[in-house]
Amino acid sequence: MHRNARMILDKRGRQYFKPGLSVLEVGPDGMPSTFQKMVGGEAARWDTLDIATNYVKPTWLVTDSYKFPVPDNCYDIVLSGQVIEHVPKIWRWFPELARMCKPGGLVITINPVSWHYHEAPIDCWRIYPEGMKALADDAGLDVISSDWESVEFDRVPFLPKRIRQEKRFLMLLFGPCWAINRVLKFPFQGSFDTITIARKPLMFESSQTESMDYRKSIKA
Repeated sequence: MHRNARMILDKRGRQYFKPGLSVLEVGPDGMPSTFQKMVGGEAARWDTLDIATNYVKPTWLVTDSYKFPVPDNCYDIVLSGQVIEHVPKIWRWFPELARMCKPGGLVITINPVSWHYHEAPIDCWRIYPEGMKALADDAGLDVISSDWESVEFDRVPFLPKRIRQEKRFLMLLFGPCWAINRVLKFPFQGSFDTITIARKPLMFESSQTESMDYRKSIKA
C-alpha cells in the first residue's frame, strides 16, 4: 500500500466512515488492513473479501474473481484500494461491488494512475476519473466524486502552488521520486491515484443478469 493511497483516502474519503456502519474491504493488505487502522475504529463491522493467501484470512473467501459468495445489499460501504488494476475484466468485477452494497450505500475505489508495473499476480490497468465514472455508470451507481491527484506533491512546501497544481509536470517527477525512494527509503514517493466515491441508488436496478442468475443458483 503506497503512501499516496493512504493520504488520498484520508483527504477525500474519511468523512464517509461514520460510527455504526458496516464495511466490506475487498483485497485487504493485512489483518487488520492499513485502511481499517486508519478509518475503521468506529465501524460496527469491518469484513474482508479476498482470494486465498498465506497472510490474510478474509471473512469471505473468493474462488471466482467475478462472482462473490456475499448476499445482495449487505454493506454500507464497499471499499477497495489498489485492487482493480489487478483484475483483468473490470467490467464484470465492478458490478459485484455494487451488488454487495446496500441501497444508499457507497462504493469507494482507490486505484493507481502513476505507479510502476507490479504483478499480484498480474497488473492490467491505470484508470483516470473518466474511466471510473464509466464503470460506475454501467454498474448502476451515481458518482459523488472521482478525482486523481498526488496528495504527497500537494504537501511539499518548497514547490510553488502553481507547480503543485500542474499534474502533467508532476507526473514527470514520479519516476525519479520512486527511484530515490527505492534506494534511499526517502519518505516521499510522488505517486498519483484516482479515488472514486459512488452511491448506490435507493431504487437500484442491476443490468448484470449473469450475476443475478448466479445468486439464484446459490439460494437454490
